[in-house]
Amino acid sequence: MIKGLVACGSGIATSTVAQQAVKKILADAGIEADISKGNITEIPVKQNTVDIIFTTSNYTQPTKVPVIKVFGLISGIGKDKIKDEIIAACLEIEKNK
Repeated sequence: MIKGLVACGSGIATSTVAQQAVKKILADAGIEADISKGNITEIPVKQNTVDIIFTTSNYTQPTKVPVIKVFGLISGIGKDKIKDEIIAACLEIEKNK
């Protein structure tokens, strides 16, 4: 099972929309996942409890796990590319667990 975090500026609005989108993408790909949400400031602490982080804004600090920017799931811009990136990253994580 993949454990993920969707983070946005406040941890309320866009992270909720992105969280649902990521859950659907992974479910449709047959990847079992537990996706939580939070805000950008929680990443340094929560990165120790997840396999991957999805952000709706830029996050440039170093992390221990992969970070994928998923704002396109909300805006629709580059949605298919982001979807493919999410699936590929999560399959790689599963393979290495």
